Amino acid sequence: MSGQYYEGIGRRKEATARVRIMSGSGRFIVNDKPLEKYFTRLGDIDTIFAPLRVTGENPSALDVSVKVRGGGVSGQTGAVQLGLARALVLMNPEYRKVLREGGFLTVDARVKERKKPGLKRARKAPTYTKR
Repeated sequence: MSGQYYEGIGRRKEATARVRIMSGSGRFIVNDKPLEKYFTRLGDIDTIFAPLRVTGENPSALDVSVKVRGGGVSGQTGAVQLGLARALVLMNPEYRKVLREGGFLTVDARVKERKKPGLKRARKAPTYTKR
């Protein structure tokens, strides 16, 4: 994979993905594995390809290389989706409007809430006993 590429960084929860897209033959590699081998959960691949569907870009005309680390499966899926959308905008700035309307350029800022003192978890309080 050499030549001109466009890179987008996506983050979600604790996951970070570096997505590079370039013209090619339709290869989609995630951490040196094919996409189908890395994301095996039902619906994850559809989630990742959503920005390509909205823009009408042909996935078989692009090579995509992804390095993703941290977080769990759903966080990594969301990170790859955001990184892909950002790379598509760099590739063709006209895609910005349609990706923004689809919600693919909006960062999901929700993260795990911290544990509070005196509680068992972020919000779960110890069981109340009268006596």
